[in-house]
Amino acid sequence: MNDGDGTLDANTQGRQFGPLGTALVIIPTYNEAENIKTIVGRVRKAVPEAHVLIADDNSPDGTGKLADELAAEDDHVQVMHRKGKEGLGAAYLAGFRWGMEHDYGVLIEMDADGSHQPEELPRLLTALKSADLVLGSRWVPGGRVVNWPKSREFISRGGSLYSRIALDLPLRDITGGYRAFRRETLEGLGLDEVASQGYCFQVDLARRAVRAGYHVVEVPITFVERELGDSKMSKNILIEALWRVTAWGAGDRVAKLKGKRA
Repeated sequence: MNDGDGTLDANTQGRQFGPLGTALVIIPTYNEAENIKTIVGRVRKAVPEAHVLIADDNSPDGTGKLADELAAEDDHVQVMHRKGKEGLGAAYLAGFRWGMEHDYGVLIEMDADGSHQPEELPRLLTALKSADLVLGSRWVPGGRVVNWPKSREFISRGGSLYSRIALDLPLRDITGGYRAFRRETLEGLGLDEVASQGYCFQVDLARRAVRAGYHVVEVPITFVERELGDSKMSKNILIEALWRVTAWGAGDRVAKLKGKRA
């Protein structure tokens, strides 16, 4: 693990990491017709060897149709049509499973709205050569956000800080969704047991990776607020995250107390 500065801990000194293999960028969409062509084009330009999987939740604005057109023009683009809006976590889990079934070596989470800049993807992949999981971080030195109101920044920073303390995790940006996983890492996280969504989904995977002893590295990114379309953030997502993180933290502390008494 790292403490936000890229420093290897004692458990990873001298460890040999295998080759990465082909990368699959998973982009969940719901009503992203204004953004999908641009973001896919930027990904293909930034990392031409990578493949893209658009996981569309039956968007009523025609995003799925546009995705099919992109796939017809480019054999590096695939589309997963889902029945309806089931949440970010469910879309990523479906994308992870599809990617692992098709033998991709790296699976990447990326938003469709441009907030995760594809031009920064090579930096994440370079870091993954000596890591199990790389987080694109807004809250490590060099990371920043652009065009966010102070209220949104307060919620994001506060959510990461609360999760860090409640779960005793050595990570600065626990809720961020720009991530690169080695296939082997995802296989070891118990994805069948994950039921969380939104912010909470990202916290859940980060905590599972740390608990499993995987080497997690954070690299700075510039997060840019979307210019087109509507944010999917909601009050219910924030409430779920607060409730689940609190429950996980309490459970961890109870387990530690029982262990000491035993």
